[in-house]
Amino acid sequence: MKKALVTGGAGFIGSHMVDLLIKKKFKVVVLDNFVAGNRKNLLQHKNNKNLKIINKDIKNIKKNDRNFKNTKYIFHFAGLGDIVPSIEKPKEYIMNNAIGTLNILEAARYNNVKKLVYAASASCYGINNKKIDETAEINLEHPYALSKYMGEELLLHWVRVFGLNANSIRIFNAYGTRSKTSGQYGAVFGVFFKQKLQNQPLTIVGNGKQKRDFVYVTDVAKAFYQAAISKKNGQIFNIASNKPIEVNFLAGLISNKKVHVPKRPGEPFCSWGNINKAKRDLAWSPKVKFKDGVNKMLKNLSYWNAAPLWTKKRIKLATKTWFKYLKK
Repeated sequence: MKKALVTGGAGFIGSHMVDLLIKKKFKVVVLDNFVAGNRKNLLQHKNNKNLKIINKDIKNIKKNDRNFKNTKYIFHFAGLGDIVPSIEKPKEYIMNNAIGTLNILEAARYNNVKKLVYAASASCYGINNKKIDETAEINLEHPYALSKYMGEELLLHWVRVFGLNANSIRIFNAYGTRSKTSGQYGAVFGVFFKQKLQNQPLTIVGNGKQKRDFVYVTDVAKAFYQAAISKKNGQIFNIASNKPIEVNFLAGLISNKKVHVPKRPGEPFCSWGNINKAKRDLAWSPKVKFKDGVNKMLKNLSYWNAAPLWTKKRIKLATKTWFKYLKK
């Protein structure tokens, strides 16, 4: 049986990757330290003998780690997300997202893994308010973007110098079921859903006319699989919907109660990914329509009961360092 290893496999995108691999009859090993991941994201495979879950931190992975032995594909999602904590703890982000990735690359090289696919971030493009392809200028606005880009640069270097087979996926705005419920102020869906559950107004940043290129999580997982089985190597792919959605439109699908909070510096007005390369080279395109994706999440609304409630006052306090260091 083919074996795949998923770092961060108990997390948001990682757990959906596990679903896809199990469906495709892979034996799957999940490495997760459960800082951001949650075991309940994998409960649907509780009695599946083809899934092995290991509590492990990527910062501590050795190249001869036995879990990597006889692995065909590695899907590397593990790392730290969110902008604000990256400003507060930049070294921690570099250690996890860059050095942790280096450890995974070395384990893949040592164990002759057929292909590794890395979860990079479209945050590397910075404030770029037009449709952008993979050749766009890099503009690293915060330590989170820097740390993810460092991981990508390491991967490309390992491809060039050491002959590693690997591709990098620059994810735009992934959304869907199992998106995190942790205590950090971040992704808009978790913020909005908790506010809806508590019958509180949705906190709209600025005028709400900013647009995000939301792509549903199962489509993201399929893109990673296509990047693994593809003959393409050492390539970067944008993964997005190619149809930016206004935040006001998203809010309208969830609630009619709204309040506004100040616009944040260092954020683009519009994120918009050109996905022609992924369509051409990976035979991939997004399938889930935005409204359908939101409805799937609303049907699982209780998942966000564990999320913190963000009020205007709490958001102001949580984003204090954001305004301090990213103010233009």
